Amino acid sequence: MRLTADYHTHTVFSHGKGTIYENVKAASDAGLKEIGITDHGFSHPAFGLTKRKIPKMRALCSAAEKELGVKTYLGIESNIIGIDGKTDLTEKTYDQFDLFLAGFHKFVLFRPSAFFKVFTPNMITAYLKKDKPSASLIKTNTEMFINVIKTRPVDVITHLNFFCFADAAEVAKAAADYGTYIELSSKKTHLTDEEVYAVAKTGVRFLIDSDAHTTDRVGDIALAERLLNRVDIDESRIDNIDGRLPKFRFAAFKGAAGR
Repeated sequence: MRLTADYHTHTVFSHGKGTIYENVKAASDAGLKEIGITDHGFSHPAFGLTKRKIPKMRALCSAAEKELGVKTYLGIESNIIGIDGKTDLTEKTYDQFDLFLAGFHKFVLFRPSAFFKVFTPNMITAYLKKDKPSASLIKTNTEMFINVIKTRPVDVITHLNFFCFADAAEVAKAAADYGTYIELSSKKTHLTDEEVYAVAKTGVRFLIDSDAHTTDRVGDIALAERLLNRVDIDESRIDNIDGRLPKFRFAAFKGAAGR
């Protein structure tokens, strides 16, 4: 198995250590055809993007792509901030990005209902190291992820179930219906082997991403490879390996909208 593209990397514009050029150079050195520069969304008070820097990021992506020959997408790992599916990437700024990733993160500026019904109970569950969250919490989290997929043209749900415990198979069913990828993160363990197997049975398609925060990890898929050695997933369902490139929902949405 060989990675074709890494669509989840961070830079100094949010929580990463490398520059855009350094990430693209690392992708080139790893033999990748494409890379996503997907820094954290606006609602993260410590590590989030600022909108005034987006034009500079776009120029840096274009320059790195031209020099290094690796297709470079300017994207965002948007924060989920509402149970209704609200993210901190809104339609007003869709035109400024090529990729739309969405994930649950700690310590972002949630809407009040999500803060009390999602963030707080999930953090308590993690702190107490409970083996299984409450059924009501799983239901709320699942509803939130499904609402994101239904109401936003999200390309990828990142590290599903990391600090936010949903029914992964139900989320994957919605993702399969709407053309959203489920990420197999090579940075963190976020689904159990049993959950990965249940997700795979839904027919959803996958991407493997590094979630690199340092340049040396761009293109690193060692953790995901170990997962695939344990869980039997048809590798033809992974759309960024062995020369394959994905079809992204966000680009299709913007094209249909005449953007």
